[in-house]
Amino acid sequence: MAHWPIPKGVIACLERLWQEGYQAHPVGGCVRDLLLGQQPEDYDICTSALPQQVLRLFERAIPTGIQHGTVTVLTTEGPVEVTTFRREGAYGDGRHPDGVVFDVGLEEDLARRDFTINAMALGPKGNIIDPFGGQEDLCRKQIRCVGNADARFQEDALRMLRAVRFGARLGFFLETQTQEAIVRNAGRVAQVSRERIKSEMEKTLLSQAPERAGDLIRWGLLAHLWPCRQCPDLSELRTLPPEPVPRWRGFCTATGFPLGCLPVERRLKRGVCHPEEAVLRQLALTGGELAALGLEGKEIGAVQRRLAAHVLVHPEDNCRTILLKLVKHSD
Repeated sequence: MAHWPIPKGVIACLERLWQEGYQAHPVGGCVRDLLLGQQPEDYDICTSALPQQVLRLFERAIPTGIQHGTVTVLTTEGPVEVTTFRREGAYGDGRHPDGVVFDVGLEEDLARRDFTINAMALGPKGNIIDPFGGQEDLCRKQIRCVGNADARFQEDALRMLRAVRFGARLGFFLETQTQEAIVRNAGRVAQVSRERIKSEMEKTLLSQAPERAGDLIRWGLLAHLWPCRQCPDLSELRTLPPEPVPRWRGFCTATGFPLGCLPVERRLKRGVCHPEEAVLRQLALTGGELAALGLEGKEIGAVQRRLAAHVLVHPEDNCRTILLKLVKHSD
């Protein structure tokens, strides 16, 4: 693996598993990002070692998801998730497998994953293990499900939101059959918690292609929250700072999407629903200067809010001279 820039802590985990005779591979998103020339945010390892065996091998290990085969190994360079090769049972709730069985090899483990670009692993010599054409899809810049797209989305409805998010983040398009399956299965997103919906929407809005959030509306993925399938051009979102408040505000203003149907923090809600409050702190005319003009108490606040509302629409007018004229004109 010398030609891949893999952190020493991850290498140490792999070598420990190899020394004990187990298979172990970096897998999933980290392999995708390495192939794209990007630095992975985190690393996952899949292994033939059972969860209890992994716990015995590493002194600093936490059984974070042991029922599904996942143990988090703490290294000096951060946590590494180590998960046993697994086969999943039925998805009774449309989100999580009812149970898992650790009786498969690497290829079967990769076959349960969502998209081909996330179903690749690295071999001990740094070779790419890619049974489902993930590298070809990276070259084509497309998001494609592993196997039958309807089955993948019926197993876990969150995957449909992830498909949109990956497309926006990577600048990829969705393969035709994958997109058609999303439209057919869109109603299943009602099984996903609103916290997860908000999280995936926000990641899409903060991406390099925030206008792709419009696909969530057009394909019916938000219909259980807001029955609208029409969406305007959202390309102007790219001109806004890649921060939650301006991007959510731009999205909600352009589409009419009711932010209140999602569990959002108070600061975000106020920033989106009352954008003039942020402008208040930046006004070129202070409360003291308004008081010097003879205004008092609540009257000062009311004038400041009117000025903020004006500056929100005409930011070029936020200078002392123009604001003074506006105050005098309003009198």
